[in-house]
Amino acid sequence: MLYHNHFTRFNLRASALVLATSLLAAPLAAQDGTQTQGDDLHDRRVDSDGVIVVTGPGLEQLDVLTGTSIVEGEELQRELDGQIGEVLAKQPGVSATSFSPGASRPVLRGFDGERVRVLVDGIGTIDVSNTSADHAVTVEPLTVERVEILRGPAVLLYGSQAIGGAVNIIDKRIPTRRLREPFHLDVLAEGDTARDLRSGAASLDLPVGANLVLHADGSYRNTDDLEIPGLSIAPDLRADLLADAAEEEAEGEFEEADELREAANQRGVLPNSYTETWSANAGAAIFAGESNLGVSIGWYDTLYGVPGRPGAGHHHGEEEGGDEAAEEEEGEERVSIDMRQFRADMRGELALGDGFFSTLRTRVGYSDYVHTEFEGEEVGTVFDVEGIEGRAELIQNRRGALGGSIGVQYYYRDFEAIGAEAFVAPNLTNQFAVFALQEVDLGGFQIEGAARYETVDISSDALGVDRDFGLFSGALSLIVEPGEGDLRFGVTGSRVERAPGGEELFANGPHIATQAFEIGDPSLTKESALGVEGFVRGSLGPATVSFSIYQNWFDDYIYLQGTGLEEDDLPVFQYLQGDADYFGLEGEVSFPIIENQGFTLSGDVRGDYVKAELDDGTPLPRIPPLSLLGALEADVGAFGGRVEVQYFAEQDDIAPFETPTDDFTFVNASLSFTPIRGNDTVRVLLRADNIFDVTGRRHASFTKDFVPLSGRNFKVSLLGSF
Repeated sequence: MLYHNHFTRFNLRASALVLATSLLAAPLAAQDGTQTQGDDLHDRRVDSDGVIVVTGPGLEQLDVLTGTSIVEGEELQRELDGQIGEVLAKQPGVSATSFSPGASRPVLRGFDGERVRVLVDGIGTIDVSNTSADHAVTVEPLTVERVEILRGPAVLLYGSQAIGGAVNIIDKRIPTRRLREPFHLDVLAEGDTARDLRSGAASLDLPVGANLVLHADGSYRNTDDLEIPGLSIAPDLRADLLADAAEEEAEGEFEEADELREAANQRGVLPNSYTETWSANAGAAIFAGESNLGVSIGWYDTLYGVPGRPGAGHHHGEEEGGDEAAEEEEGEERVSIDMRQFRADMRGELALGDGFFSTLRTRVGYSDYVHTEFEGEEVGTVFDVEGIEGRAELIQNRRGALGGSIGVQYYYRDFEAIGAEAFVAPNLTNQFAVFALQEVDLGGFQIEGAARYETVDISSDALGVDRDFGLFSGALSLIVEPGEGDLRFGVTGSRVERAPGGEELFANGPHIATQAFEIGDPSLTKESALGVEGFVRGSLGPATVSFSIYQNWFDDYIYLQGTGLEEDDLPVFQYLQGDADYFGLEGEVSFPIIENQGFTLSGDVRGDYVKAELDDGTPLPRIPPLSLLGALEADVGAFGGRVEVQYFAEQDDIAPFETPTDDFTFVNASLSFTPIRGNDTVRVLLRADNIFDVTGRRHASFTKDFVPLSGRNFKVSLLGSF
């Protein structure tokens, strides 16, 4: 295994962590340690209707983060999966890349890759999951406390590339509160039938004195090849394989024809879709008055198979003799990815008193990441990434109607792909940004604004290319509360800019895991977008409502498009630019149906729709279709149940050289039981997914034609908190 000394490299880049720690440690030591600490560095409030309101630092409701959703508690346990994309796929406005069971990233409002940031407590995962759909997100959902889905223009506060939105994952590795008990232990165990899942996780917090809390957690997950409802191959691809088999048979290539027919008729199991993942983290936090400082280190390790495109490596009539035999052997090789990440984090909060600023919040993360793509037993490509990201925010004390914050953010990434099939040239990325957000609350009317200026430098010494970008983004929201705060109506306007990423600029070669030849363009310019969004949120009688409608107009939109050509016997995909429009709507309504003593029944309806096309009317690739979800939930004493129907429309509004997907409907059910009276922190959950064993394919997936979603699956999980 090609893997260098993580601790040596950590010492080279970790000076920023040490410096930030030193700056905060002195004020902490001087403060009285008897004051109480808030629940969380991310403000979470529950309004009178029980609705969780997620707030940015210094803002009461932050409506420029339109369409925010929270996944936690029983819902998080119910939706747990090995990759964060699958965990969130039922939320309104969210789909997933679903490349394989080992790699799935969120798709927000039809955006993925560079336009969606996956954050760990406000800073990036510092992996390469944003660069290609076959790369896993280095977050273990088993150890996650909650997930915040942030949509809308103000996500630009977390990075100019987050035009589509951000997913903010709150985990437990750095303690966020004092511990008032001898210890706190969380455990989780899971098993299922479709993948033969075996997984478990544990998290332990220990107080040391009154103001120090130590933390450790670990997890393990193992799955076999995925069981699927029927044929793994979509009808169009299967027809192509059978036609190729007939041609091979007509020329006397009977063995080749049999292999193609075997691939075309593969059913019941998705080959090479296994996963094995483990993680371990340790952290500590010290509390002094209303200030705190915490650090952590962690390790994430995963090995997963990459399902191969059937027929890849079989090229009729092109090779003879030894070359043909070699190509057949290559086509039979299975691709796998062995991924590892060492990560160190620091988080601090320094109380500044009653002056203009109340709090200084800092967050720094360092990552040393490597993954190896194997072709059979041989190393194909090694991706080696070292990065650091940090941000500091000064939170204002509320002065009458005015509140807000200002901050700075820095990001560094050293990317290198090594190997004969390394398709991206080595490159360095440096980003520095300043940002601000302000809110003026005039009672029943609020004005909220956010702005960010960012400089980006992306260079590749190997290619002799150095690109610099200056980016400005901003958003303004106007919000009205016509009644006593029951409903909030608002409109947000935005202008955002994004620089192309290193892979979009410098890709040029075969990518064995995606089985594509990818071509970037070093001359790509920055993309920009104007957007407008209307929304309504709050309560309407006993119902809770959230609805958004939005339109984005892009100049120089960057997208990866199939060309219909082949290079090195692989389909060619090329990064292009053009003007584009996005229109979408999403919503959710939750409402009580029956509320009797000891029994409640409620309904939940969700839906989303996106239409995206170039200015000439050509549809953009991999845009999710209309999706709808309806559910009934019941609670009776210690038992809770949920039955849901999720519908995905067909998608035939497709880009050139893209294939359509059929509509499908999943029916799912779950039953929860809290065996300890008066204590819901111990919960057994039984879940049945895709009860009628229906074949479904996500249109947002590069591999949809040969990687269907799971078949019927029964799952049991046990969650305990002590």
